[in-house]
Amino acid sequence: MDDRLASIDLGSNTFRLSIGRIVRHGDAVQLYTEDKLRELVALANGLDEHQRIDAATVAQAVAALRRFGERLKGFSPANVRAVATNTFRVARNAADILPEAERALGFPIEIISGQEEARLIYLGVIQDLPPTDDHRLVIDIGGGSTEFIIGQGKEPLQLASLQLGCTTWTRRFFPNGLITRARLHRAILAARSTIESITHSYRRIGWQEAYGSSGTAKGLLAVLVENGLSERDITLDGMDRLASALVKAGEVRLQDWAGLKAERAPVLAGGLAIMMAAFQELGITHMGAGDGALRVGVLHDLLGRDSHHDQRDETVRQMGSRYQLDATQAEQVRRTALALFDQLGLDDRQLPMAELRKALGWTAQLHEIGLVIARNDYHKHGAYILEHADMPGFSHDDQELLAFLALGHQGKLAKVRPYAPSREQWLALCCLRLAVLLLRRREPHDTLPIRLNAQAQHITLSAPAGWLIAHPLSGFLLKGETEVWRKAGFVLDVTEH
Repeated sequence: MDDRLASIDLGSNTFRLSIGRIVRHGDAVQLYTEDKLRELVALANGLDEHQRIDAATVAQAVAALRRFGERLKGFSPANVRAVATNTFRVARNAADILPEAERALGFPIEIISGQEEARLIYLGVIQDLPPTDDHRLVIDIGGGSTEFIIGQGKEPLQLASLQLGCTTWTRRFFPNGLITRARLHRAILAARSTIESITHSYRRIGWQEAYGSSGTAKGLLAVLVENGLSERDITLDGMDRLASALVKAGEVRLQDWAGLKAERAPVLAGGLAIMMAAFQELGITHMGAGDGALRVGVLHDLLGRDSHHDQRDETVRQMGSRYQLDATQAEQVRRTALALFDQLGLDDRQLPMAELRKALGWTAQLHEIGLVIARNDYHKHGAYILEHADMPGFSHDDQELLAFLALGHQGKLAKVRPYAPSREQWLALCCLRLAVLLLRRREPHDTLPIRLNAQAQHITLSAPAGWLIAHPLSGFLLKGETEVWRKAGFVLDVTEH
């Protein structure tokens, strides 16, 4: 299965599984779609007045994931990425649901930020578009949120995720499926009010082509074209004519509209209102449909990682440059921390260990990022930045791990207990702390002077004979480390050989 990648998109309306096959032609790598599964779960409809997903919807979601999990048996965890979007982001019981959902699927599930969702959507859409230097606007109306992206080539220039979706808008403005002109007018105005927050910046950047991705855009395009309301694209005139017909009927009747799928009919009114608002607010004249979407973007993001072009590496590089970090010191700390980690003999061929090693390296590169705010407590400032900044390619769980390592690399360790770190994460933190300690004078060293070993909760640090006397500051700091780790439940022995 190593030549297969799989993405799972847990959307607010539909769950989708896509499997791609990697084909290599010399240095070129291509990804061909091999299989697709989709399940209508309507997760957003399961949100109650307290923003909790009800038990019946959870059961339906878990059953769908169990079926996906059966299809994915035999896949390496490194080749699978499951992402959850807006409804998981807003649900107050998401943390309770996630373990059961992961057990059903058999793989970890990441609740990604709206910005990350937008980046991955753009990455998916451009795969099936011809290359151009023009700016492209992509709009993805999901069940609970709508993503707006302006990009050029493969690079997104502007990303936004707004709290309006076809499912939530239909529930809010068209209860019981009743469509009136007044309700439609209110739905469009409310959507315009939300979109207004990005209007100035998006119009300033501008675009030459506009595309809609996912079910709402494709569904609208099919209805407009197949019923003679538009020649080929989504247009405001075509949507106006569709809206008038829906108001006249008072509801969406599946039999009235060629091209309308049964699962799309219940949320058509909400999606139409949002798309009309986007056209009116942003001044869009016409829009094509992009075939790729979030699940395709996830596959190609995985392909990039498989091809040693991990988006996260570029994100870390750019953050180091943006915050004017000492690149030489950051690289020294990274090399030392990873060398210590490798001495522990943890099996980094397994995905959790390989990802932990990467996280250790990235945090080492960015461990001084908090200095941009203040020297005092810079590790706390850095942890906040790493947990809450927009970091393309990183999931929320990724950023939480970076924040744990950054917060714990200085001072006492009681403050990191809320992260509930595993033994391996504690050991990675130990490697980072020791690397920073050994390089406090910011002087390079050719060889690592110490050896690190860990058995259960017992960590042994061994230095060459006479090294502690020759390096009294390091010796003093290492002695302090033994007490810090004792309070964390570990025994740290510093010896000479």
